[in-house]
Amino acid sequence: MQLEDYFNFLAPNDIRIKGTRVGIETVLYDYIYRSRSPEDIAAEYPSLTLEQVHATITYYLHNKEKVTAYLVNWLENAERRREEQNRNPSPAIQRLRRIAAERQAASLEKP
Repeated sequence: MQLEDYFNFLAPNDIRIKGTRVGIETVLYDYIYRSRSPEDIAAEYPSLTLEQVHATITYYLHNKEKVTAYLVNWLENAERRREEQNRNPSPAIQRLRRIAAERQAASLEKP
């Protein structure tokens, strides 16, 4: 089996672990940025096997420049989406924010 056989390359910015809906960024974010062990990652995501987690990390180590660019793009895109959601919150978020503000104001009014 080739290392690439562990993945579905759906688009340049969408690589999934074969047989799951989990993107490689999920595993690699936990591994690189949260310093989690492969065992901890596999335990956190029941749809992944330890072998798949190790394959993802190995793919990253063998393609560090390309995968690092993939992760940077993913992180930047996530930040842009968060900013957009903050600028244009959904009606549900607006309602939750209003309720939270009302509760906070009520708690400040109590002696």
